[in-house]
Amino acid sequence: MVNQKEGIERCFGYCRQCDRIHSLESLFASRHARELIVQLDNFGHIDFLEPSNGSQPCYATEALFGKARGKMFGVLLCRDVFGKEIVLYAFSGQFNGRWRVPGWVDPLFDVDCFHRCNDVKEKEIKALGREMETLQPGSKEHDGLRRRRKALSQSLMREIFALYRLPNFRGEERSLYELFTGNGGVPTGTGDCCAPKLLAHAARNNLVPLSLTEFYYGRENLSRSCMHKQFYPPCTTRCLPILGHMLCGVEDV
Repeated sequence: MVNQKEGIERCFGYCRQCDRIHSLESLFASRHARELIVQLDNFGHIDFLEPSNGSQPCYATEALFGKARGKMFGVLLCRDVFGKEIVLYAFSGQFNGRWRVPGWVDPLFDVDCFHRCNDVKEKEIKALGREMETLQPGSKEHDGLRRRRKALSQSLMREIFALYRLPNFRGEERSLYELFTGNGGVPTGTGDCCAPKLLAHAARNNLVPLSLTEFYYGRENLSRSCMHKQFYPPCTTRCLPILGHMLCGVEDV
C-alpha cells in the first residue's frame, strides 16, 4: 500500500550563491512513481526499463528484501527542448554492487575513474580489517592497524569525493567539497541519493525538471525510518546541503 501523503514531499535547498531557496514539487511525479512501484512488483527486477534478451539475476528486487534491505527510488518528470515530457528514474547508491543499470540514470562521477581510484585501496582496507580480527583488541599491533586503516579510508574518501561533479541549471558545476554546507565533513553517501542523480542528468541533457518524488522499496531499514512503498523527501544530512546549488536556475529554464 502506498503512503497517502505522497505528492506533498518537496525537493528543495538553499543556494548560497544567489541567497535563495529553490524547490520542486512532487505531485506530478508521484503518478509515474506509482506506476514504477507496480512494475517493480510485477517484474521482480529493475532492468525492465530497457528490454534486452532477458533479465539478469543481479538485477532482481529479491535482494531488497534480504540482509541488504531496501533502498530509495526516485522519479523526475522533465520537459525536453521540444516540449515533450520525459520521465527519469534513479536508485540510491549501487544496486547489488552495480552503479549502472540500463534505463536508470548514472551516478555523478565517471564509473571507470571510480574503480581505478577505489578498488585497490578498498582491498587493502578489507585486508587490514581481516588482519585486525586475528589480533587482541587494544594491543599495540591492533591499534597500529586500526590507525592505518582509518587513515587509508579517509584518504580514499577524499579521492572519491573529488570525482563528484554537481551541475546546476545555470551551466555551473561544483565539487562536493565546494558545495557541502553541513556541519563537519562530507557524510559517506553524499551525492549518491536519487535527487542529485536525477537533477544532474537533467542539467547535463538540457531537460527542464517539473516534478520529483522518491519512495522506499524493500525490507525496512534497521531504524525503521524507511518503510516499504512509503514516500519520503530527499534526506536532510546528505541532500539538503547540495540541492540548493543543483536546483539553482531551475525557475528560469
